[in-house]
Amino acid sequence: MHKWFITLGLSVAVAGCTREAGFELDQGTFGNATLNNVQIMNGELTYGQILAQRFAAEVPSQINFAFDSAQLDASAQRILLQQAAWIKQFPEARFRVYGHTDAVGSAAYNQQLGLRRANAAVSFLTRQGISRSRLEAVVSFGKTRPLIATQNRDRRNRRTVTEVSGFVDRHPNILDGKYAEVIYREYVQSARVESTLRSETAVGSTNPTE
Repeated sequence: MHKWFITLGLSVAVAGCTREAGFELDQGTFGNATLNNVQIMNGELTYGQILAQRFAAEVPSQINFAFDSAQLDASAQRILLQQAAWIKQFPEARFRVYGHTDAVGSAAYNQQLGLRRANAAVSFLTRQGISRSRLEAVVSFGKTRPLIATQNRDRRNRRTVTEVSGFVDRHPNILDGKYAEVIYREYVQSARVESTLRSETAVGSTNPTE
């Protein structure tokens, strides 16, 4: 009887070991750093693509508009402020803003409307101190690339999308395979900010105002 239970237990244990150790911790990102390094060395992944992926992951890349409007509402402005803050961290990168519309109206009118929306977003970003030479309002896709397939009004289709498009020519930070320097620059700057915050906190704790 006892031998039977031991044998059954061993069978279950063996069956449970068919997956490699650590599989529960790997959510599909384990080893991505090595994969990125290999792809870069093989020329399969460029530094521009890396920055494009980071931008799309770290800030909202899309804003939306009211019907037949290129005006930036409060929500759009908040998102563009986030985009501007990110863009300022990478003075070597260039960006494109693509305009889109919903399906209501003629193709010619919607193409112009989409371009007005892209220009509105670019103008807002330049007012945040970003050089106009780093921003391009692309001739819009108009209504040809909807997110939602409908002939009716749909706010989700009335949008602009900001993307990394490349790098500034002859920028002193670039790049020649020097993406690591960009990362190192961010690392050093973040350490300085942390050090400053700690110093201010220490001063505040020794000189209470109340």
